[in-house]
Amino acid sequence: MQQRIEVIILRNLLHNEEYTRKVLPFLDKEYFVEHADKLLYEQIDTFVNKYNNLPTKEALVIELDSTSLRNEEFDEVTDLLTYVEEQDNEQPDIQWLLETTEKFCQDKAIYNAVVKSIKILDEPEKSESGKGAIPELLTDALSVNFDPHVGHDYLLDSDDRYAFYHRVEKKIPFDLEFFNKITQGGLSSKTLNVALAGTGVGKSLFMCHVSSSALSQGNNVLYITLEMSEERIAERIDANLMNIRLDDLVSLPKQMYEKKIEDLKSTVKGRLIIKEYPTAAASTNHFRALLNELNLKRNFKPDIIFVDYINICSSSRIRPGQYVNSYSYIKSIAEELRGLAVEFDVPIMSATQTNRAGFQNTDVGLEDTSESFGLPATADFMFALITNENLETDGQILIKQLKNRYSDITSNKKFLVGVDRAKMRLIDLGDASQSNLVDTGKEEKDVPVFDTPSKKTKKDFGEFKFE
Repeated sequence: MQQRIEVIILRNLLHNEEYTRKVLPFLDKEYFVEHADKLLYEQIDTFVNKYNNLPTKEALVIELDSTSLRNEEFDEVTDLLTYVEEQDNEQPDIQWLLETTEKFCQDKAIYNAVVKSIKILDEPEKSESGKGAIPELLTDALSVNFDPHVGHDYLLDSDDRYAFYHRVEKKIPFDLEFFNKITQGGLSSKTLNVALAGTGVGKSLFMCHVSSSALSQGNNVLYITLEMSEERIAERIDANLMNIRLDDLVSLPKQMYEKKIEDLKSTVKGRLIIKEYPTAAASTNHFRALLNELNLKRNFKPDIIFVDYINICSSSRIRPGQYVNSYSYIKSIAEELRGLAVEFDVPIMSATQTNRAGFQNTDVGLEDTSESFGLPATADFMFALITNENLETDGQILIKQLKNRYSDITSNKKFLVGVDRAKMRLIDLGDASQSNLVDTGKEEKDVPVFDTPSKKTKKDFGEFKFE
């Protein structure tokens, strides 16, 4: 009997406790092709899980004898056990052993997935899920790896924790000073960030501006739209990056337009992909498939994803037409989007509508979120875009923090940004425009007051007052 990797694995499962405890959770009987290998592995796995200790040869023989194995099967397994025991007692390097076993498991997992996929294609009538199960089979096989992490030991892992405190976190910064202040430098990976605003206030404008900013900084941007067409989103980003009014884009000569595009190609190092889905027809399953397809066909991996917007996505867990209340449905979508952010290690920026009461409210709160309070419960960062007639006249939008896992929500709870709707741009107003904005973070004083240098007389704008 020649030396095989399966024999090395079985021998070390019997005699190397460190190895056994590290690899046993990741091994599977399907990885063993020979029937005797599979039977012996099952007995070792059962014994270790039951008694939390390595089995002896004698114990395994007794356990095998108590099973319903046929005589020839029993003889075959005991012969294998004897052969395994007779192998060289010198233990190989543990790191080499772990890496070799991991590669063995990965190769077997991929092989088994391909075999199952071929069987589904050859006999689709015998498969419960049909061809749709093939991508999941291959994805699961490709994701096989040995991850020994089982939790953070508070005392033993203190050095790792200290390193975490001082590690520079990957961020997607804003080009707006106060947004960087309240997010500690920008949007973090694995987060869901949501803008709350009424119809026409500027949800898409905000996301188009931030996506333009991220693109200009050299980031790859994926913009998923379920509301406007791909061309309309690209038109808004054109206006922003080219510094041209939307109305003037139509009359711009083609030669000049092409020159501006060439100029952008020389300055913009990131890539932008805009993908349109029908309203309420796409879920995170569609987004995941898109991300995998973009990676395969265009070698494109986004650094940030925009979803315009949450309420018109569909849930991958709740089937269309299935009776469910709006709270559970929107919360499910939010959880799936945040899970997607974690899976692909990117921040996701999206938006949601205010409810009817919030539409006319000049001091929007979390309670004004439409359809589901489960959305703010899931989001990492949530803020309101607030406007009224007089703020529109002054070309400003008031930003109010509603939830913030990045930093203290009471610091810079409210601030102003300028807005140029014709060019789909937000403008950093800096500290000077915020100097008299009431920003205590206390509910009873949560009414903003701010100065505008051009205003010399007192004007009452409802809850917004210039003095």
